[in-house]
Amino acid sequence: MVTFEPMLRTTTVALACGLVVSTGAVAHANPAGVVATAAYPGIGEEIHVEADYEYDIDRSVITREQVGDPAADPLAPLPRHREFEFHGYRHLLTPKIELGVYHNVWISFAVPIVLAQSRELDLASGVDRANSTTFADGILTGNGFDAHDPTTPPAGNLVFRGVNRSGIPELRGGFGLAPMNQATDATKPTWKLGVEGRFAIGRVMRFDAAAPGRQTGVSTGVDELRVWTSVDRRFRHFEGWFEAFWQVPVYTRKTSLFQDPGFGAKNIEISQTAGASFGLETYLLHDEKTGNQVSLDLGTRLVGHFEGRGYSEMWEVFALAGDRRNPTGPLVLDGDPVTPGPQALSHPGITNIENYLETTARVALRAKLGTHVSFAAVGEMIWKTNHVITFADAGVDLPTCPTGAPRCETNNNDLIDAGTPEVNPLHVSKIDLVGHRYLSEQNRSYVLGASAQFLF
Repeated sequence: MVTFEPMLRTTTVALACGLVVSTGAVAHANPAGVVATAAYPGIGEEIHVEADYEYDIDRSVITREQVGDPAADPLAPLPRHREFEFHGYRHLLTPKIELGVYHNVWISFAVPIVLAQSRELDLASGVDRANSTTFADGILTGNGFDAHDPTTPPAGNLVFRGVNRSGIPELRGGFGLAPMNQATDATKPTWKLGVEGRFAIGRVMRFDAAAPGRQTGVSTGVDELRVWTSVDRRFRHFEGWFEAFWQVPVYTRKTSLFQDPGFGAKNIEISQTAGASFGLETYLLHDEKTGNQVSLDLGTRLVGHFEGRGYSEMWEVFALAGDRRNPTGPLVLDGDPVTPGPQALSHPGITNIENYLETTARVALRAKLGTHVSFAAVGEMIWKTNHVITFADAGVDLPTCPTGAPRCETNNNDLIDAGTPEVNPLHVSKIDLVGHRYLSEQNRSYVLGASAQFLF
């Protein structure tokens, strides 16, 4: 469980069960302390096989900036109008394997599988279709749109139901090493370093209003690189751990929606993320003879989502309103701003999303039976800062000619001149202009999950 200025609250409660087989000299309860290693007879395990399941439930409130109210204080922040309540669901299964190839060195492979994913929008409390600015601007028309039955308008508060999606978004392959391993040297912590490639292979997530059921992909079409590190230290009655990561896009496939249209477009890549988490795991029960153990893990996580393009709660609605097959669509793009007349280009639905911070409080209860089996129940509460989800710039002001620059403008001004290469084809004033932008607020999410891990 996928991105504003006031506080946006997201509450995530995760419930997971883990099955762990372990024979190392130092029995760690936390995954950060377990190392797949080879050529150490009797110490550690060479093969780790794991399967994780998650059921994600997402909630948020979609608001929109509203200008033109004569009663509004001109010195106050822009007033915002509640529009919709977002509901999203996802079932995710992720098999994973780690293979020890040398002393504290391993390779890993994982295949996340989206079993089912859906989303819908309801009218927010106190809002109806008559006073919704989204309906007033023609972004949604009539009673709305139901991708499950496009010929029948949705009833009640439901205004949009998206496509039921499933598939494999990416393949993951990684390499890791542990410069320090407490299992081999009890005086040192377990320190792990790793890099993982996430290769988009599945059908790209896109929307087709004419035949919604044909576009059920879940992939972004963007290959990403993830670099991470973790430190774990076990003591007699507790275990402390720390993890950090940075994830960045490295290659965009031709089928992806994250394409560069040229001209004045900028910030066209998928958002980068970086984060850190840490916690303390206390052993409530530990029997050295049998290996039975019960522990309580309390932790927190901070994740920064940096400005970039992404799939927001409204992306399917924007794609519907920007379908070039509907010439009156309010979000249809002009693919070539320097050619006279509109060169119709469908809006991809993805938009520029403002920076936001995700803060998590986490608790996990782990129970280990003997030296080979353990279980865990995990709970998380997540808060996110409010963030704008339609944030594309109007373009780029080019230097005045002649400057020797490969691109320049003849007008000596600080403006984005219409009909010139300065214009960003992805900018739509109706949703990207200040005073008309959409925001995501009051996010809350719930996750129920189960995982099993076998170490040989």
